[in-house]
Amino acid sequence: MEHAEKKTGSRKLPASEMPDEAVKDRKDYAENEIVQDDSFSYNGYQVVRGEFFAHLYEPSICFNQSKIYVNTGCLKRMQDVDYVQILVNAEEKKLVIRPADEDEKDAFLWCSIKNNGRKPKQITCRVFFAKIANLMSWNTDYRYKLLGKIIRSGEEKLIVFDLTATEIYLRTPKNGEKPRTSRKPVFPAEWENQFGLPVEEHRKQLQVNIFNGYTVFGIRENKKPADITSETGSIRGSNND
Repeated sequence: MEHAEKKTGSRKLPASEMPDEAVKDRKDYAENEIVQDDSFSYNGYQVVRGEFFAHLYEPSICFNQSKIYVNTGCLKRMQDVDYVQILVNAEEKKLVIRPADEDEKDAFLWCSIKNNGRKPKQITCRVFFAKIANLMSWNTDYRYKLLGKIIRSGEEKLIVFDLTATEIYLRTPKNGEKPRTSRKPVFPAEWENQFGLPVEEHRKQLQVNIFNGYTVFGIRENKKPADITSETGSIRGSNND
């Protein structure tokens, strides 16, 4: 493999500039390192949850103080989408963000548009926030963050979130000061003794039929503040914090 070590000055030649013989030698060496094992099975393996790794650039959605907002990762993966609908499957505990036309029923602007650029925006949705908190028995004083996955269903590109897979950021008072939100997440208790879902179950998590069990939620608030407070108050009262 003498050719593979050839340098130009202090720069080692990349594979694209190597002679064909050197490239072939490298490929043959790589192939010889691979062991064929037909007995391997995914049984017993778990797919480690993405929440356990740094994920600044992964698509995510946050629920916090009666507001929701997506991150830049969502916007970048749907670059031509300004208006969306939110769909919720209460039985499967999944939330879907679906592209929509501006004049489509229950569609809303999910980002700020300035100088031909788009940025995440916080969207107030007291009723929707309270309904999700009630469905999932969330503490409305905490911040909840969910990682999403991009899937294609038919001709549609969707972002799917598992409402049971949350990062929880506690908000607690300290020394009589105003409560502050923790920077360290707390994960669901059932995750303590597992790395993630079994492989087959993990595959099924991304199977979505948006016509089966999903409800489109209106996010825009057209009610008077007094009406909203009354409705969210009744929902929150049934929440077990």
